[in-house]
Amino acid sequence: MKEFMFIIRGGDEYGATLSPEELQAHMKQWEEWMGSLAQKGKLVGGQPLISTGTTIVGKEKKVIDRPFAEGKELVGGYIIAKADSIEEATEIAKGCPSFEWDCSVEVREINLMGK
Repeated sequence: MKEFMFIIRGGDEYGATLSPEELQAHMKQWEEWMGSLAQKGKLVGGQPLISTGTTIVGKEKKVIDRPFAEGKELVGGYIIAKADSIEEATEIAKGCPSFEWDCSVEVREINLMGK
């Protein structure tokens, strides 16, 4: 079985518009989706990401401390899942609860070093 990373972008808009009860319901959808992946042995891991951080660039290794891109380009989190093919991984990714909030999910196979 191969490993795939789901890179989740956008979908942040709900945070500003949902009531605490609606936000809790949305988080429950995430728990249920990820729980079902875990039960099927498909979930390796995943976490949401904070929108600030650092970037190291160039030969001089210059450190840029900044917030990252906003809106649809912001990587809000990631999931690592197991699947037999890119097609199966894509079908799994379609279950992401944040599509309701217009997110995008990039599905990429992980190139396991030394294998």
